[in-house]
Amino acid sequence: MKSRLSTMPRPRESVFSGGQDFRNDANAVCPPNVRECVSAMEDCCEEAYEAQQLLRNGTFDLQRMNKVLESQRVFLLIDEATVKRYRSDLADEIEPQVNELIDRAEQGLKLLRRKEGLVHSKVEAAKIMHSRAATAPTANKREERRAQLLSKQRRRLEEEVRVLESEIMALVGTRGVLNCAG
Repeated sequence: MKSRLSTMPRPRESVFSGGQDFRNDANAVCPPNVRECVSAMEDCCEEAYEAQQLLRNGTFDLQRMNKVLESQRVFLLIDEATVKRYRSDLADEIEPQVNELIDRAEQGLKLLRRKEGLVHSKVEAAKIMHSRAATAPTANKREERRAQLLSKQRRRLEEEVRVLESEIMALVGTRGVLNCAG
């Protein structure tokens, strides 16, 4: 088996002056000890090269590994009583604000219900006017337009009432959760 180093086209220059020149001599015979020495040297060079590659592959990300090894995680364990105390402190801190929001939402709902009642009465009045106008030979266009506007306003207010009711129900559910936590 020939090693990859012995296949090089030209050997290096000799450091010894004088002696026989065997270069470019196809019939030159080398002593067997020299061949064994060259073969052993080539094997050593190959082993050194492989060791160098292995070392490079093992240490190319050394900086990243050092950072990973330097990092530490610290966990703090607390008992259940501390968790409950913090939970009740948080509930005491938030509960007044939640109650204020619920009160404001309830006041807004009452106001919207009053407005809804007014709109209903206006719609009923408009329906009566519309039925009177429809039976009359000449229909009043202005009253019809007003009735349409009032019905649109009623639908919009009903939608607002539904939204506010759902918000109040959500806040009441939150209040119940806070009361259970305390």
